[in-house]
Amino acid sequence: MKTIKIARLRPTQITHGEREIREKMEAYRSLSGHELEMAIAEKPVPIVLGPANAPYAIDHHHVATALWHAGVTRVPVVLIRDLSSLTRADFWLTMENHRWTYPYDRDGQRVGFADMYEHVWELADDEFRSLSASVRDAGGYEKTAVPLEEFRWADFFRHRLPPPVTDGDFESLVRKAVKLAKSKAALGLPGYIGKPD
Repeated sequence: MKTIKIARLRPTQITHGEREIREKMEAYRSLSGHELEMAIAEKPVPIVLGPANAPYAIDHHHVATALWHAGVTRVPVVLIRDLSSLTRADFWLTMENHRWTYPYDRDGQRVGFADMYEHVWELADDEFRSLSASVRDAGGYEKTAVPLEEFRWADFFRHRLPPPVTDGDFESLVRKAVKLAKSKAALGLPGYIGKPD
């Protein structure tokens, strides 16, 4: 499988969840040798080639960032599309049309493509992005193949719950968010498993 340096990966989103990254990083750090190689091989990063042949990650930003923090320098990649012949403007338009980018900050405000970060590990922390992953892991909704599903859930929670200040706040928020995820208010979101009244 083809691998590339994590430092070459260009992000296609503005935020990530640092809590999720810390958990993944600790898991990778606990492994070594063949076990670590197998864990890395399980999650190849899907990429799209952009202008100047730059590889843009369209998923697994958390995996690549956690590996980088764990001291791993390369990741396996899977090429999804070669858009390297497009102009920068057409490249981003195509990326957005395929829902391969999420140019919104942690307040849900749109950011210009010129202001995207250069490296995956530079992304801003969004507690609600971590919350959406924790809620899914706690059975609040099911993982689907819908692009950017975690961001849709993060925005859903962002507009209905206060941001956590402490780790205790976060744990309490997960319990509230699981109930909210199964409520009628979440009907229509990807992976919804609640029972409407």
